[in-house]
Amino acid sequence: MRYVTIDTQSDSGSDTCPSTEKQKDLGRLLVNELIEIGLQDSHMDEYGYVYATVPANTEKDNVPVVCFCSHMDTAPDCSGTGVKPIIHKNYQGQDLILPDDPSQIIRLADHPHLKDQIRNDVITASGTTLLGADNKAGVAEIMDACYHLMNHPEIKHGQIRILFTPDEEIGRGVDKVDMQKLGAFAGYTMDGESAGNMENENFSADGAKLIIHGISAHPGFAKGKMQSAIKIAGQVVAALPYDLSPEGTEGMQGFIHPVSIEGHIETAQINFIIRDFNDDLLKQHADVIRKITEDILKKFPGCNYELKTHSQYRNMKSVLDQHPQIVEYGMEAMRRAGLNARLCSIRGGTDGSRLSFMGLPCPNIFAGEHAFHSKHEWVSVQDMQKAVETILHLCMIWEEKV
Repeated sequence: MRYVTIDTQSDSGSDTCPSTEKQKDLGRLLVNELIEIGLQDSHMDEYGYVYATVPANTEKDNVPVVCFCSHMDTAPDCSGTGVKPIIHKNYQGQDLILPDDPSQIIRLADHPHLKDQIRNDVITASGTTLLGADNKAGVAEIMDACYHLMNHPEIKHGQIRILFTPDEEIGRGVDKVDMQKLGAFAGYTMDGESAGNMENENFSADGAKLIIHGISAHPGFAKGKMQSAIKIAGQVVAALPYDLSPEGTEGMQGFIHPVSIEGHIETAQINFIIRDFNDDLLKQHADVIRKITEDILKKFPGCNYELKTHSQYRNMKSVLDQHPQIVEYGMEAMRRAGLNARLCSIRGGTDGSRLSFMGLPCPNIFAGEHAFHSKHEWVSVQDMQKAVETILHLCMIWEEKV
């Protein structure tokens, strides 16, 4: 409840790290709380990354170092300023009318996971902002686990590393991580949805930039001369197949998604994100954009285009499959916490997907967050408690298995 009131929205238009200085406001608070708990090496670096260590308390000297990670920023999609969290105690299945904007109603019919929360305590925002459970629920869970570990020495564990990152929501969450300082063998991001879910697979991602070169002319004398790059761009977007769009796909299906258009008569640019679980299909999706553009340009002699693609992140499953115990221990920890453990894929990316390719295999464990990036975002206290239990069991399992 305390963390979500701190505005930590990131900004993709900024070139700094962190992209917004206000993210450090939460970082400083976390460092102080970690030191109070007893994690004396806790600190925040110049880039806004928070590092800390729960010292090992086992007599075994070969327990692998495990890291738990969550991000501090909230999404730019919805305001994170002035968040007022509300606890709806003993939820009974009713619609939740958010008081600061009564038109914002979290309905059971629209949020079927709420049926699993009967008699639980559900936290929402007040109707004018997102909540920030993505990912401050994960932050809170890791903080609570640290407190419990430091106050219950009977729980035997190896060294536990803590990492809180900025700018995950804009795809730059691990750009400045000091992997040598982190020094962990395995990691777990706490940034997933329903209790019992673990994600070992994510979209592979490319970005694409389509630049269309038209022909400019004075509009008063344009007949037979002007070929508007803006209008060509509009035709390209209109021709994209529905079954390759985010709104037309689900499960393991990939998509092509135009996220912005800018330009003028002579030059226009469309920025795309391309996603698929199969790396080979990313190139095929880019070829779809290329073919559509070339077909449309046949009607516009003298115009041409450029298509530039770049890699953003890749499916972490290829790394995690080389270290199966990391996922197996996570599943066992959730079962020990009394949950129905489910292995899932995520139609997106996490810090863990990039960390996996930086040398830290890192699946994603549930944090309990739902309806991300919206005014209807919610999380339950009981799901968060189960996430804490999962962290504690993971710490014990890594120590036991040596």
